[in-house]
Amino acid sequence: MREFTVNKNDAGQRMDKFVSKVTIGLPKSLLYKYLRTKRIKLNGKKAHENDFTAEGDVVEMYIPDEFFGDTETAESYDKVKYVPDIVYEDENILLCDKKPGMLVHLGDEGDRNRAEGSEKETLIYLLTAYLVNKGEYDPKNESSFAPALCNRIDRNTGGIVILAKNAEALRLMNEAIRENRVHKKYLCAVHGKLTGEKTLTAYHRKDYKTNTVRIFPSEVPGSKKIITGYRSLSYSQKHNLTLLEIKLITGRTHQIRAHMAYIGHPLLGEGKYAQNAADRKMGYSSQALYSYSVSFETGGALEYLTGREFKVDMSHIPFLTLFSVLFGDVKA
Repeated sequence: MREFTVNKNDAGQRMDKFVSKVTIGLPKSLLYKYLRTKRIKLNGKKAHENDFTAEGDVVEMYIPDEFFGDTETAESYDKVKYVPDIVYEDENILLCDKKPGMLVHLGDEGDRNRAEGSEKETLIYLLTAYLVNKGEYDPKNESSFAPALCNRIDRNTGGIVILAKNAEALRLMNEAIRENRVHKKYLCAVHGKLTGEKTLTAYHRKDYKTNTVRIFPSEVPGSKKIITGYRSLSYSQKHNLTLLEIKLITGRTHQIRAHMAYIGHPLLGEGKYAQNAADRKMGYSSQALYSYSVSFETGGALEYLTGREFKVDMSHIPFLTLFSVLFGDVKA
Protein backbone atom coordinates (compact mmCIF):
# COMPACT_ATOMS: atom_id res chain seq x y z
CA MET A 1 0.00 0.00 0.00
CA ARG A 2 1.17 3.51 -0.83
CA GLU A 3 -0.19 6.60 0.85
CA PHE A 4 0.00 10.13 -0.55
CA THR A 5 -0.86 13.38 1.20
CA VAL A 6 -2.01 15.98 -1.30
CA ASN A 7 -0.13 19.29 -1.15
CA LYS A 8 -0.78 22.58 -2.92
CA ASN A 9 0.86 21.45 -6.17
CA ASP A 10 -1.14 18.19 -6.20
CA ALA A 11 -4.51 19.82 -5.49
CA GLY A 12 -7.24 20.35 -8.08
CA GLN A 13 -6.59 17.19 -10.11
CA ARG A 14 -9.10 14.56 -11.13
CA MET A 15 -8.43 11.35 -9.24
CA ASP A 16 -7.70 9.30 -12.36
CA LYS A 17 -5.17 11.93 -13.50
CA PHE A 18 -3.55 12.00 -10.07
CA VAL A 19 -3.20 8.22 -9.98
CA SER A 20 -1.70 8.21 -13.49
CA LYS A 21 0.94 10.73 -12.42
CA VAL A 22 2.09 8.92 -9.27
CA THR A 23 2.25 5.49 -10.90
CA ILE A 24 4.46 4.12 -13.67
CA GLY A 25 3.13 1.94 -16.47
CA LEU A 26 -0.29 1.41 -14.90
CA PRO A 27 -2.70 0.50 -17.73
CA LYS A 28 -5.87 2.60 -17.82
CA SER A 29 -8.00 -0.52 -17.68
CA LEU A 30 -6.37 -1.52 -14.39
CA LEU A 31 -6.54 2.02 -13.04
CA TYR A 32 -10.32 2.14 -13.47
CA LYS A 33 -10.68 -1.42 -12.16
CA TYR A 34 -8.80 -0.43 -8.99
CA LEU A 35 -11.11 2.56 -8.61
CA ARG A 36 -14.22 0.39 -9.04
CA THR A 37 -12.99 -2.25 -6.57
CA LYS A 38 -12.11 0.26 -3.80
CA ARG A 39 -8.37 -0.33 -4.05
CA ILE A 40 -7.92 3.41 -4.28
CA LYS A 41 -9.32 5.42 -1.38
CA LEU A 42 -9.72 9.13 -0.76
CA ASN A 43 -9.74 10.10 2.91
CA GLY A 44 -10.62 6.54 3.87
CA LYS A 45 -13.53 6.18 1.46
CA LYS A 46 -13.87 4.75 -2.04
CA ALA A 47 -12.37 7.12 -4.59
CA HIS A 48 -14.11 7.88 -7.87
CA GLU A 49 -12.43 8.82 -11.15
CA ASN A 50 -14.07 12.26 -11.20
CA ASP A 51 -13.23 13.16 -7.60
CA PHE A 52 -10.93 16.16 -7.36
CA THR A 53 -7.99 16.29 -4.99
CA ALA A 54 -7.79 19.03 -2.37
CA GLU A 55 -4.84 20.14 -0.26
CA GLY A 56 -4.58 17.90 2.80
CA ASP A 57 -6.42 14.94 1.27
CA VAL A 58 -4.98 11.48 1.92
CA VAL A 59 -5.00 9.04 -1.02
CA GLU A 60 -4.37 5.36 -0.30
CA MET A 61 -3.52 3.01 -3.16
CA TYR A 62 -3.63 -0.76 -2.71
CA ILE A 63 -1.76 -1.36 -5.93
CA PRO A 64 1.17 -3.73 -6.68
CA ASP A 65 4.58 -2.19 -6.05
CA GLU A 66 5.58 -2.83 -9.66
CA PHE A 67 3.55 0.23 -10.65
CA PHE A 68 5.57 2.52 -8.40
CA GLY A 69 9.13 3.50 -9.28
CA ASP A 70 11.91 4.19 -6.85
CA THR A 71 11.18 7.33 -4.89
CA GLU A 72 13.33 10.15 -6.18
CA THR A 73 15.19 12.10 -3.52
CA ALA A 74 17.11 15.33 -3.38
CA GLU A 75 20.27 13.24 -2.96
CA SER A 76 19.78 11.98 -6.52
CA TYR A 77 20.79 15.44 -7.72
CA ASP A 78 23.42 16.45 -5.17
CA LYS A 79 26.37 15.74 -7.45
CA VAL A 80 24.96 17.79 -10.33
CA LYS A 81 26.72 21.14 -10.40
CA TYR A 82 24.83 22.94 -13.11
CA VAL A 83 24.37 26.69 -13.24
CA PRO A 84 21.86 27.60 -15.95
CA ASP A 85 22.18 30.71 -18.06
CA ILE A 86 19.25 32.51 -16.48
CA VAL A 87 17.46 35.24 -18.41
CA TYR A 88 14.90 35.77 -15.63
CA GLU A 89 13.82 33.96 -12.47
CA ASP A 90 11.28 34.42 -9.69
CA GLU A 91 9.31 32.16 -7.33
CA ASN A 92 7.02 30.94 -10.14
CA ILE A 93 9.04 30.67 -13.35
CA LEU A 94 12.55 30.51 -14.73
CA LEU A 95 13.61 31.61 -18.21
CA CYS A 96 16.71 29.75 -19.34
CA ASP A 97 18.91 30.44 -22.36
CA LYS A 98 19.44 26.93 -23.73
CA LYS A 99 22.59 26.45 -25.74
CA PRO A 100 22.42 24.78 -29.17
CA GLY A 101 23.17 21.07 -28.92
CA MET A 102 21.43 20.48 -25.59
CA LEU A 103 18.43 18.16 -25.59
CA VAL A 104 15.39 19.55 -23.77
CA HIS A 105 13.76 16.22 -22.89
CA LEU A 106 14.87 12.63 -23.34
CA GLY A 107 12.98 11.28 -26.33
CA ASP A 108 12.86 14.56 -28.26
CA GLU A 109 14.28 14.92 -31.75
CA GLY A 110 14.00 11.22 -32.52
CA ASP A 111 16.53 10.39 -29.78
CA ARG A 112 14.28 7.78 -28.19
CA ASN A 113 16.94 5.11 -28.39
CA ARG A 114 19.71 7.03 -26.67
CA ALA A 115 21.54 5.18 -23.93
CA GLU A 116 20.33 5.27 -20.35
CA GLY A 117 22.05 7.93 -18.34
CA SER A 118 21.73 10.56 -21.04
CA GLU A 119 18.65 11.80 -19.18
CA LYS A 120 21.08 13.54 -16.85
CA GLU A 121 22.30 15.60 -19.81
CA THR A 122 18.85 16.99 -20.63
CA LEU A 123 17.84 20.55 -19.80
CA ILE A 124 14.86 19.50 -17.66
CA TYR A 125 17.05 17.23 -15.50
CA LEU A 126 19.73 19.88 -15.05
CA LEU A 127 17.21 22.61 -14.19
CA THR A 128 15.52 20.29 -11.69
CA ALA A 129 18.92 19.65 -10.09
CA TYR A 130 19.52 23.40 -9.97
CA LEU A 131 16.25 23.94 -8.05
CA VAL A 132 16.95 20.99 -5.73
CA ASN A 133 20.39 22.34 -4.87
CA LYS A 134 18.89 25.81 -4.26
CA GLY A 135 16.41 24.27 -1.83
CA GLU A 136 13.39 25.27 -3.95
CA TYR A 137 12.29 21.75 -4.84
CA ASP A 138 12.40 18.50 -2.88
CA PRO A 139 10.99 15.43 -4.68
CA LYS A 140 9.98 13.69 -1.47
CA ASN A 141 7.57 16.53 -0.65
CA GLU A 142 5.70 16.16 -3.95
CA SER A 143 3.39 13.33 -5.01
CA SER A 144 2.64 14.21 -8.62
CA PHE A 145 4.29 17.53 -9.44
CA ALA A 146 7.81 18.19 -10.68
CA PRO A 147 9.22 21.36 -12.26
CA ALA A 148 8.15 21.34 -15.91
CA LEU A 149 9.08 23.03 -19.16
CA CYS A 150 6.28 24.96 -20.84
CA ASN A 151 7.84 25.11 -24.30
CA ARG A 152 10.39 23.17 -26.29
CA ILE A 153 12.89 24.11 -28.94
CA ASP A 154 14.87 21.86 -31.25
CA ARG A 155 18.07 20.36 -29.93
CA ASN A 156 20.28 22.43 -32.24
CA THR A 157 18.29 25.64 -31.79
CA GLY A 158 19.33 27.95 -28.98
CA GLY A 159 17.27 30.30 -26.89
CA ILE A 160 14.66 30.85 -24.23
CA VAL A 161 12.93 27.91 -22.58
CA ILE A 162 10.27 28.54 -19.90
CA LEU A 163 10.27 26.45 -16.70
CA ALA A 164 7.30 26.45 -14.29
CA LYS A 165 8.27 25.95 -10.64
CA ASN A 166 4.79 25.11 -9.33
CA ALA A 167 1.53 23.64 -10.59
CA GLU A 168 -0.37 26.95 -10.73
CA ALA A 169 2.38 28.61 -12.78
CA LEU A 170 2.44 25.60 -15.12
CA ARG A 171 -1.33 25.74 -15.62
CA LEU A 172 -1.38 29.50 -16.27
CA MET A 173 1.63 29.48 -18.58
CA ASN A 174 0.35 26.54 -20.62
CA GLU A 175 -3.01 28.28 -20.92
CA ALA A 176 -1.33 31.47 -22.14
CA ILE A 177 0.70 29.52 -24.71
CA ARG A 178 -2.41 27.74 -26.02
CA GLU A 179 -4.18 31.08 -26.38
CA ASN A 180 -1.21 32.71 -28.16
CA ARG A 181 -0.55 35.12 -25.30
CA VAL A 182 3.13 34.21 -25.07
CA HIS A 183 5.02 35.95 -27.87
CA LYS A 184 8.38 34.60 -28.99
CA LYS A 185 10.77 36.15 -31.47
CA TYR A 186 13.63 34.38 -33.22
CA LEU A 187 16.77 35.45 -35.02
CA CYS A 188 18.10 33.43 -37.94
CA ALA A 189 20.62 33.73 -40.76
CA VAL A 190 19.28 32.70 -44.16
CA HIS A 191 20.95 32.29 -47.54
CA GLY A 192 20.32 35.02 -50.09
CA LYS A 193 19.06 38.57 -49.76
CA LEU A 194 15.70 39.47 -48.27
CA THR A 195 14.56 43.01 -47.53
CA GLY A 196 11.76 44.67 -45.61
CA GLU A 197 9.00 42.88 -43.75
CA LYS A 198 6.65 40.17 -44.97
CA THR A 199 4.11 37.68 -43.67
CA LEU A 200 4.22 34.28 -45.32
CA THR A 201 1.33 31.83 -45.47
CA ALA A 202 1.48 28.17 -46.48
CA TYR A 203 0.40 24.69 -45.38
CA HIS A 204 2.46 22.30 -43.27
CA ARG A 205 2.24 18.52 -43.02
CA LYS A 206 4.33 16.47 -40.61
CA ASP A 207 5.73 13.01 -41.28
CA TYR A 208 5.94 11.47 -37.81
CA LYS A 209 8.02 8.51 -38.99
CA THR A 210 10.86 10.67 -40.27
CA ASN A 211 10.30 13.68 -37.97
CA THR A 212 10.28 15.97 -41.01
CA VAL A 213 7.67 18.26 -42.51
CA ARG A 214 6.59 19.32 -46.01
CA ILE A 215 5.31 22.73 -47.01
CA PHE A 216 2.55 23.18 -49.59
CA PRO A 217 1.17 26.33 -51.25
CA SER A 218 -2.42 25.25 -50.61
CA GLU A 219 -4.25 22.90 -48.29
CA VAL A 220 -3.70 19.16 -48.73
CA PRO A 221 -5.00 16.21 -46.67
CA GLY A 222 -3.40 16.18 -43.22
CA SER A 223 -1.96 19.68 -43.53
CA LYS A 224 -2.32 22.67 -41.22
CA LYS A 225 -2.05 26.34 -42.06
CA ILE A 226 1.14 28.14 -41.03
CA ILE A 227 1.85 31.86 -40.84
CA THR A 228 5.42 33.14 -40.51
CA GLY A 229 6.34 36.81 -40.27
CA TYR A 230 9.85 38.07 -40.91
CA ARG A 231 11.74 41.38 -40.73
CA SER A 232 15.10 41.89 -42.42
CA LEU A 233 17.71 43.27 -40.03
CA SER A 234 21.02 43.07 -41.88
CA TYR A 235 22.67 41.70 -45.01
CA SER A 236 26.18 40.30 -45.37
CA GLN A 237 27.37 40.72 -48.94
CA LYS A 238 30.51 38.76 -48.11
CA HIS A 239 28.55 35.65 -47.15
CA ASN A 240 25.31 36.39 -49.08
CA LEU A 241 23.34 35.97 -45.87
CA THR A 242 20.41 37.92 -44.44
CA LEU A 243 19.75 38.25 -40.73
CA LEU A 244 16.03 37.95 -40.03
CA GLU A 245 13.83 38.48 -37.02
CA ILE A 246 11.02 35.93 -37.13
CA LYS A 247 7.62 36.07 -35.46
CA LEU A 248 5.57 32.90 -35.48
CA ILE A 249 1.85 33.54 -35.77
CA THR A 250 1.43 29.78 -35.72
CA GLY A 251 3.85 27.38 -34.11
CA ARG A 252 4.41 24.06 -35.89
CA THR A 253 7.27 21.58 -35.91
CA HIS A 254 10.30 22.98 -37.79
CA GLN A 255 8.09 25.79 -39.09
CA ILE A 256 10.81 28.41 -39.50
CA ARG A 257 13.35 26.00 -40.96
CA ALA A 258 10.97 24.39 -43.45
CA HIS A 259 9.15 27.57 -44.43
CA MET A 260 12.32 29.52 -45.19
CA ALA A 261 13.73 26.63 -47.21
CA TYR A 262 10.44 26.42 -49.11
CA ILE A 263 10.73 30.06 -50.29
CA GLY A 264 14.31 29.46 -51.43
CA HIS A 265 16.13 30.97 -48.45
CA PRO A 266 17.21 28.06 -46.21
CA LEU A 267 18.84 28.76 -42.89
CA LEU A 268 22.61 28.78 -42.63
CA GLY A 269 23.67 25.30 -41.49
CA GLU A 270 20.32 23.72 -42.39
CA GLY A 271 20.90 20.03 -43.06
CA LYS A 272 17.37 18.64 -42.97
CA TYR A 273 15.63 20.90 -45.46
CA ALA A 274 18.66 21.92 -47.55
CA GLN A 275 22.21 20.87 -48.39
CA ASN A 276 24.72 22.32 -45.93
CA ALA A 277 28.11 21.02 -47.16
CA ALA A 278 29.34 24.56 -47.86
CA ASP A 279 27.97 25.78 -44.54
CA ARG A 280 29.90 23.08 -42.71
CA LYS A 281 33.10 24.46 -44.16
CA MET A 282 32.18 27.77 -42.52
CA GLY A 283 31.73 25.97 -39.20
CA TYR A 284 27.91 25.81 -39.27
CA SER A 285 26.73 22.21 -39.21
CA SER A 286 23.29 22.95 -37.75
CA GLN A 287 20.66 25.61 -38.21
CA ALA A 288 21.54 29.23 -37.35
CA LEU A 289 18.40 29.86 -35.33
CA TYR A 290 17.92 31.39 -31.88
CA SER A 291 14.81 32.10 -29.82
CA TYR A 292 16.04 35.39 -28.42
CA SER A 293 12.97 37.17 -27.01
CA VAL A 294 9.76 36.36 -25.14
CA SER A 295 6.96 38.60 -23.88
CA PHE A 296 3.79 37.80 -22.00
CA GLU A 297 0.10 38.52 -21.66
CA THR A 298 -0.61 36.45 -18.56
CA GLY A 299 -3.27 36.50 -15.87
CA GLY A 300 -3.88 35.24 -12.36
CA ALA A 301 -0.77 34.67 -10.29
CA LEU A 302 1.39 35.52 -13.34
CA GLU A 303 -0.31 38.81 -14.20
CA TYR A 304 2.83 40.70 -13.12
CA LEU A 305 4.56 39.38 -16.26
CA THR A 306 2.10 41.05 -18.63
CA GLY A 307 3.76 43.61 -20.89
CA ARG A 308 7.28 42.52 -20.00
CA GLU A 309 9.80 41.38 -22.60
CA PHE A 310 12.90 39.32 -21.84
CA LYS A 311 15.89 38.84 -24.15
CA VAL A 312 18.99 36.67 -24.12
CA ASP A 313 22.48 38.12 -23.97
CA MET A 314 23.04 38.81 -27.67
CA SER A 315 26.72 37.88 -27.40
CA HIS A 316 25.56 34.28 -26.93
CA ILE A 317 24.25 34.10 -30.52
CA PRO A 318 27.25 32.96 -32.58
CA PHE A 319 26.01 33.79 -36.09
CA LEU A 320 25.53 37.49 -35.30
CA THR A 321 29.26 37.95 -35.81
CA LEU A 322 28.70 37.39 -39.54
CA PHE A 323 26.87 40.71 -39.77
CA SER A 324 28.68 44.02 -39.39
CA VAL A 325 25.56 46.18 -39.26
CA LEU A 326 22.34 45.49 -37.39
CA PHE A 327 19.13 47.44 -37.77
CA GLY A 328 16.10 48.10 -35.59
CA ASP A 329 16.21 47.35 -31.88
CA VAL A 330 18.47 44.30 -32.21
CA LYS A 331 22.06 44.93 -31.16
CA ALA A 332 24.90 42.45 -30.93
